[in-house]
Amino acid sequence: MKTIQQKAPALLVIIAFATVYIVWGSTYFFIKMAVNGFPPMLMGAFRFTTAGLLLLGYSAIKGDKIWVKRDIINSGISGLLTLFVATGIVIWVEQTLPSAMVAILVSASPIWFVLMDKVNYCTNFKNKAVILGVLVGFAGVMLLFGEQLSKALGGNYNPSMLFGVGLLLLGTVAWSAGSLFSKRKGSSSPALLNTAWQMIIAGLAFVPAAFAHHEVSSFNIQHVPTQAWMALVYLIIFGSIGAFSAYIWLLQVRPVTQVSTHSYINPVIALLLGMFFAGEHISVLQIAGLAIILFSVLLINLDKYRNAIKEKKPEAPVIKLTDLQANGKALKAC
Repeated sequence: MKTIQQKAPALLVIIAFATVYIVWGSTYFFIKMAVNGFPPMLMGAFRFTTAGLLLLGYSAIKGDKIWVKRDIINSGISGLLTLFVATGIVIWVEQTLPSAMVAILVSASPIWFVLMDKVNYCTNFKNKAVILGVLVGFAGVMLLFGEQLSKALGGNYNPSMLFGVGLLLLGTVAWSAGSLFSKRKGSSSPALLNTAWQMIIAGLAFVPAAFAHHEVSSFNIQHVPTQAWMALVYLIIFGSIGAFSAYIWLLQVRPVTQVSTHSYINPVIALLLGMFFAGEHISVLQIAGLAIILFSVLLINLDKYRNAIKEKKPEAPVIKLTDLQANGKALKAC
Protein backbone atom coordinates (compact mmCIF):
# COMPACT_ATOMS: atom_id res chain seq x y z
CA MET A 1 0.00 0.00 0.00
CA LYS A 2 1.56 3.30 -1.07
CA THR A 3 1.50 6.37 1.13
CA ILE A 4 -0.44 9.22 -0.42
CA GLN A 5 1.61 12.39 -0.25
CA GLN A 6 -0.10 15.67 0.42
CA LYS A 7 0.28 18.46 -2.12
CA ALA A 8 2.21 21.45 -0.84
CA PRO A 9 3.18 24.86 -2.27
CA ALA A 10 6.64 24.75 -3.83
CA LEU A 11 7.78 27.83 -1.89
CA LEU A 12 6.90 26.24 1.47
CA VAL A 13 8.75 23.05 0.49
CA ILE A 14 11.87 25.07 -0.39
CA ILE A 15 11.69 26.99 2.91
CA ALA A 16 11.26 23.75 4.88
CA PHE A 17 14.24 22.08 3.16
CA ALA A 18 16.38 25.18 3.73
CA THR A 19 15.39 25.14 7.41
CA VAL A 20 16.35 21.48 7.89
CA TYR A 21 19.58 21.84 5.90
CA ILE A 22 20.86 25.06 7.44
CA VAL A 23 19.43 24.98 10.97
CA TRP A 24 20.34 21.37 11.76
CA GLY A 25 23.75 21.90 10.21
CA SER A 26 24.27 25.05 12.29
CA THR A 27 23.33 23.50 15.65
CA TYR A 28 26.87 22.16 16.12
CA PHE A 29 28.23 25.69 15.80
CA PHE A 30 25.67 27.11 18.25
CA ILE A 31 26.20 24.29 20.76
CA LYS A 32 29.88 25.25 20.76
CA MET A 33 28.87 28.87 21.42
CA ALA A 34 26.41 27.90 24.17
CA VAL A 35 28.86 25.74 26.16
CA ASN A 36 31.19 28.74 26.36
CA GLY A 37 28.70 30.18 28.87
CA PHE A 38 26.65 27.24 30.15
CA PRO A 39 27.91 24.01 31.73
CA PRO A 40 27.11 21.22 29.20
CA MET A 41 24.62 19.16 31.22
CA LEU A 42 22.83 22.23 32.53
CA MET A 43 22.60 23.59 29.00
CA GLY A 44 21.00 20.31 27.85
CA ALA A 45 18.49 20.53 30.70
CA PHE A 46 17.54 24.12 29.79
CA ARG A 47 17.32 23.42 26.07
CA PHE A 48 15.26 20.26 25.97
CA THR A 49 12.98 20.90 28.96
CA THR A 50 12.01 24.33 27.60
CA ALA A 51 11.50 23.10 24.03
CA GLY A 52 9.54 20.05 25.26
CA LEU A 53 7.22 22.11 27.45
CA LEU A 54 6.53 24.53 24.59
CA LEU A 55 5.63 21.63 22.27
CA LEU A 56 3.53 19.98 25.00
CA GLY A 57 1.62 23.23 25.51
CA TYR A 58 1.03 23.51 21.76
CA SER A 59 -0.26 19.92 21.66
CA ALA A 60 -2.62 20.64 24.58
CA ILE A 61 -3.99 23.74 22.82
CA LYS A 62 -4.59 21.62 19.68
CA GLY A 63 -6.62 19.20 21.79
CA ASP A 64 -4.27 16.20 21.56
CA LYS A 65 -4.61 13.50 24.21
CA ILE A 66 -1.47 14.19 26.22
CA TRP A 67 -1.48 11.43 28.86
CA VAL A 68 -1.06 8.13 27.03
CA LYS A 69 1.10 5.98 29.34
CA ARG A 70 2.43 3.57 26.71
CA ASP A 71 3.42 6.37 24.32
CA ILE A 72 5.07 8.39 27.09
CA ILE A 73 7.18 5.38 28.17
CA ASN A 74 8.26 4.61 24.60
CA SER A 75 9.00 8.28 23.91
CA GLY A 76 10.98 8.42 27.15
CA ILE A 77 13.19 5.48 26.17
CA SER A 78 13.77 6.91 22.70
CA GLY A 79 14.43 10.39 24.11
CA LEU A 80 16.95 9.09 26.65
CA LEU A 81 18.92 7.34 23.91
CA THR A 82 18.77 10.01 21.19
CA LEU A 83 18.72 13.26 23.15
CA PHE A 84 20.20 12.52 26.56
CA VAL A 85 22.92 10.03 25.54
CA ALA A 86 23.64 10.90 21.89
CA THR A 87 23.05 14.66 21.90
CA GLY A 88 24.39 14.87 25.45
CA ILE A 89 27.66 13.41 24.20
CA VAL A 90 27.74 15.98 21.38
CA ILE A 91 27.25 18.79 23.91
CA TRP A 92 29.91 17.35 26.23
CA VAL A 93 32.64 16.78 23.63
CA GLU A 94 32.19 20.20 22.05
CA GLN A 95 34.01 21.55 25.10
CA THR A 96 37.21 20.16 23.56
CA LEU A 97 36.49 19.13 19.96
CA PRO A 98 35.87 21.49 17.01
CA SER A 99 32.17 21.63 16.08
CA ALA A 100 32.97 20.72 12.46
CA MET A 101 34.82 17.57 13.52
CA VAL A 102 31.87 16.56 15.72
CA ALA A 103 29.47 16.98 12.79
CA ILE A 104 31.71 14.87 10.55
CA LEU A 105 31.72 11.97 13.03
CA VAL A 106 27.96 12.21 13.63
CA SER A 107 27.37 11.91 9.86
CA ALA A 108 28.27 8.20 10.23
CA SER A 109 24.90 7.46 11.92
CA PRO A 110 23.30 5.86 8.80
CA ILE A 111 25.95 3.12 8.95
CA TRP A 112 24.79 2.08 12.43
CA PHE A 113 21.16 2.18 11.26
CA VAL A 114 21.93 -0.57 8.76
CA LEU A 115 23.97 -2.67 11.21
CA MET A 116 21.36 -2.46 14.01
CA ASP A 117 18.24 -2.89 11.87
CA LYS A 118 17.94 -6.67 12.38
CA VAL A 119 14.42 -6.80 10.97
CA ASN A 120 15.74 -5.82 7.53
CA TYR A 121 18.99 -7.81 7.61
CA CYS A 122 17.83 -10.16 4.84
CA THR A 123 16.97 -7.24 2.56
CA ASN A 124 19.94 -5.03 3.40
CA PHE A 125 22.70 -7.61 3.30
CA LYS A 126 21.56 -9.13 0.02
CA ASN A 127 22.27 -5.74 -1.53
CA LYS A 128 25.87 -5.32 -2.66
CA ALA A 129 25.63 -1.51 -2.58
CA VAL A 130 24.55 -1.57 1.08
CA ILE A 131 27.37 -3.95 2.07
CA LEU A 132 29.91 -1.83 0.17
CA GLY A 133 28.46 1.31 1.74
CA VAL A 134 28.89 -0.08 5.27
CA LEU A 135 32.50 -1.10 4.56
CA VAL A 136 33.35 2.26 2.95
CA GLY A 137 31.68 4.08 5.84
CA PHE A 138 33.76 2.25 8.41
CA ALA A 139 36.86 3.13 6.43
CA GLY A 140 35.90 6.81 6.72
CA VAL A 141 35.27 6.52 10.47
CA MET A 142 38.56 4.70 11.01
CA LEU A 143 40.34 7.41 9.02
CA LEU A 144 38.99 10.04 11.41
CA PHE A 145 39.64 7.94 14.51
CA GLY A 146 43.02 6.81 13.19
CA GLU A 147 44.27 10.39 12.96
CA GLN A 148 43.78 10.89 16.70
CA LEU A 149 45.13 7.41 17.43
CA SER A 150 48.31 8.05 15.43
CA LYS A 151 48.86 11.25 17.40
CA ALA A 152 48.39 9.28 20.62
CA LEU A 153 50.99 6.70 19.59
CA GLY A 154 53.37 9.49 18.65
CA GLY A 155 52.92 11.16 22.02
CA ASN A 156 51.72 14.43 20.46
CA TYR A 157 48.03 14.49 21.27
CA ASN A 158 45.31 15.78 23.54
CA PRO A 159 43.89 12.85 25.61
CA SER A 160 40.48 14.55 25.89
CA MET A 161 40.23 14.75 22.09
CA LEU A 162 40.87 11.02 21.66
CA PHE A 163 38.35 10.26 24.41
CA GLY A 164 35.85 12.62 22.74
CA VAL A 165 36.14 10.84 19.40
CA GLY A 166 35.46 7.50 21.13
CA LEU A 167 32.43 8.98 22.92
CA LEU A 168 31.05 10.31 19.63
CA LEU A 169 31.15 6.84 18.10
CA LEU A 170 29.13 5.61 21.09
CA GLY A 171 26.76 8.54 20.61
CA THR A 172 26.01 7.63 16.98
CA VAL A 173 25.18 4.08 18.11
CA ALA A 174 22.81 5.44 20.79
CA TRP A 175 21.10 7.75 18.27
CA SER A 176 20.51 4.88 15.85
CA ALA A 177 19.26 2.56 18.61
CA GLY A 178 16.83 5.18 19.93
CA SER A 179 15.52 6.02 16.46
CA LEU A 180 15.00 2.34 15.57
CA PHE A 181 13.27 1.73 18.93
CA SER A 182 10.88 4.61 18.26
CA LYS A 183 10.16 3.32 14.74
CA ARG A 184 9.53 -0.28 15.86
CA LYS A 185 7.30 0.57 18.84
CA GLY A 186 5.13 3.04 16.98
CA SER A 187 2.68 5.40 18.66
CA SER A 188 -0.96 6.38 18.68
CA SER A 189 -0.02 10.00 19.45
CA PRO A 190 0.98 12.73 16.96
CA ALA A 191 4.68 13.01 16.14
CA LEU A 192 5.06 16.45 17.75
CA LEU A 193 3.55 15.19 21.01
CA ASN A 194 5.95 12.23 21.06
CA THR A 195 8.81 14.66 20.44
CA ALA A 196 7.61 16.84 23.32
CA TRP A 197 7.80 13.90 25.75
CA GLN A 198 11.18 12.85 24.36
CA MET A 199 12.55 16.32 25.03
CA ILE A 200 10.97 16.72 28.47
CA ILE A 201 12.18 13.33 29.74
CA ALA A 202 15.66 13.84 28.26
CA GLY A 203 15.77 17.36 29.70
CA LEU A 204 14.89 16.05 33.17
CA ALA A 205 17.60 13.38 32.85
CA PHE A 206 20.17 16.15 32.32
CA VAL A 207 19.33 17.62 35.76
CA PRO A 208 20.86 14.84 37.95
CA ALA A 209 23.78 14.69 35.49
CA ALA A 210 24.36 18.41 36.10
CA PHE A 211 24.31 17.85 39.88
CA ALA A 212 26.67 14.87 39.54
CA HIS A 213 29.20 17.08 37.72
CA HIS A 214 28.75 19.89 40.32
CA GLU A 215 27.54 22.20 37.56
CA VAL A 216 24.61 23.61 39.55
CA SER A 217 26.67 24.70 42.57
CA SER A 218 29.32 26.40 40.41
CA PHE A 219 26.92 28.01 37.93
CA ASN A 220 26.36 31.75 38.11
CA ILE A 221 23.67 32.94 35.74
CA GLN A 222 25.04 36.51 35.85
CA HIS A 223 28.32 35.35 34.31
CA VAL A 224 26.68 33.90 31.20
CA PRO A 225 27.64 36.04 28.18
CA THR A 226 25.00 37.38 25.82
CA GLN A 227 26.28 35.21 22.96
CA ALA A 228 25.68 32.04 25.00
CA TRP A 229 22.10 33.13 25.80
CA MET A 230 21.45 33.88 22.13
CA ALA A 231 22.88 30.49 21.14
CA LEU A 232 20.64 28.71 23.68
CA VAL A 233 17.53 30.54 22.43
CA TYR A 234 18.48 29.63 18.85
CA LEU A 235 18.87 25.95 19.80
CA ILE A 236 15.49 25.90 21.56
CA ILE A 237 13.42 27.77 18.98
CA PHE A 238 15.12 26.92 15.69
CA GLY A 239 17.05 23.71 16.41
CA SER A 240 14.65 21.79 18.66
CA ILE A 241 11.27 23.17 17.50
CA GLY A 242 11.52 24.84 14.08
CA ALA A 243 13.78 22.43 12.20
CA PHE A 244 12.17 19.31 13.62
CA SER A 245 8.66 20.59 12.76
CA ALA A 246 9.86 21.30 9.20
CA TYR A 247 11.35 17.81 9.04
CA ILE A 248 8.09 16.14 10.17
CA TRP A 249 6.07 18.20 7.67
CA LEU A 250 8.44 17.34 4.81
CA LEU A 251 8.03 13.63 5.54
CA GLN A 252 4.31 14.10 4.88
CA VAL A 253 4.63 15.99 1.59
CA ARG A 254 7.88 14.73 0.02
CA PRO A 255 9.48 11.29 -0.50
CA VAL A 256 11.60 10.05 2.42
CA THR A 257 14.57 9.69 0.07
CA GLN A 258 14.49 13.43 -0.66
CA VAL A 259 14.09 14.40 2.99
CA SER A 260 16.99 12.15 4.02
CA THR A 261 19.39 14.26 1.94
CA HIS A 262 19.92 16.38 5.06
CA SER A 263 22.47 13.71 6.06
CA TYR A 264 24.71 15.03 3.26
CA ILE A 265 24.17 18.74 3.82
CA ASN A 266 24.27 19.13 7.63
CA PRO A 267 27.94 18.21 8.16
CA VAL A 268 28.99 20.46 5.25
CA ILE A 269 27.13 23.42 6.81
CA ALA A 270 28.76 22.68 10.17
CA LEU A 271 32.17 22.42 8.52
CA LEU A 272 31.82 25.79 6.78
CA LEU A 273 30.50 27.59 9.89
CA GLY A 274 33.26 26.15 12.05
CA MET A 275 36.00 27.15 9.62
CA PHE A 276 34.81 30.65 8.69
CA PHE A 277 33.18 31.89 11.92
CA ALA A 278 34.86 29.92 14.71
CA GLY A 279 38.34 29.76 13.20
CA GLU A 280 38.43 25.96 13.50
CA HIS A 281 41.17 24.05 11.73
CA ILE A 282 40.07 20.98 9.80
CA SER A 283 42.76 18.71 8.41
CA VAL A 284 42.84 17.22 4.93
CA LEU A 285 42.34 13.76 6.47
CA GLN A 286 39.17 14.92 8.23
CA ILE A 287 37.74 16.34 5.01
CA ALA A 288 38.64 13.08 3.25
CA GLY A 289 36.90 11.15 6.04
CA LEU A 290 33.78 13.27 5.58
CA ALA A 291 33.77 12.65 1.81
CA ILE A 292 34.17 8.88 2.35
CA ILE A 293 31.37 8.73 4.93
CA LEU A 294 28.97 10.72 2.73
CA PHE A 295 29.78 8.45 -0.20
CA SER A 296 28.98 5.43 1.98
CA VAL A 297 25.60 6.97 2.92
CA LEU A 298 24.89 7.43 -0.80
CA LEU A 299 25.68 3.73 -1.45
CA ILE A 300 23.49 2.59 1.45
CA ASN A 301 20.52 4.58 0.12
CA LEU A 302 21.22 4.00 -3.59
CA ASP A 303 18.32 1.58 -4.15
CA LYS A 304 15.89 3.91 -2.36
CA TYR A 305 16.89 6.77 -4.65
CA ARG A 306 16.52 4.55 -7.73
CA ASN A 307 13.06 3.39 -6.64
CA ALA A 308 12.00 6.98 -6.00
CA ILE A 309 13.06 7.95 -9.54
CA LYS A 310 11.20 4.95 -11.01
CA GLU A 311 8.02 5.91 -9.15
CA LYS A 312 8.20 9.41 -10.64
CA LYS A 313 8.38 8.14 -14.24
CA PRO A 314 4.90 7.82 -15.78
CA GLU A 315 4.15 4.37 -17.12
CA ALA A 316 3.46 4.08 -20.86
CA PRO A 317 -0.24 3.50 -21.49
CA VAL A 318 -1.15 -0.08 -22.44
CA ILE A 319 -3.41 -0.09 -25.49
CA LYS A 320 -5.59 -3.17 -25.75
CA LEU A 321 -7.13 -4.53 -28.97
CA THR A 322 -10.61 -4.11 -27.51
CA ASP A 323 -9.89 -0.41 -26.93
CA LEU A 324 -8.89 0.05 -30.60
CA GLN A 325 -12.06 -1.70 -31.74
CA ALA A 326 -14.20 0.46 -29.47
CA ASN A 327 -12.53 3.62 -30.77
CA GLY A 328 -13.11 2.48 -34.36
CA LYS A 329 -16.82 1.94 -33.71
CA ALA A 330 -17.07 5.36 -32.08
CA LEU A 331 -15.48 7.00 -35.13
CA LYS A 332 -17.91 5.24 -37.47
CA ALA A 333 -20.79 6.38 -35.31
CA CYS A 334 -19.59 9.98 -35.70
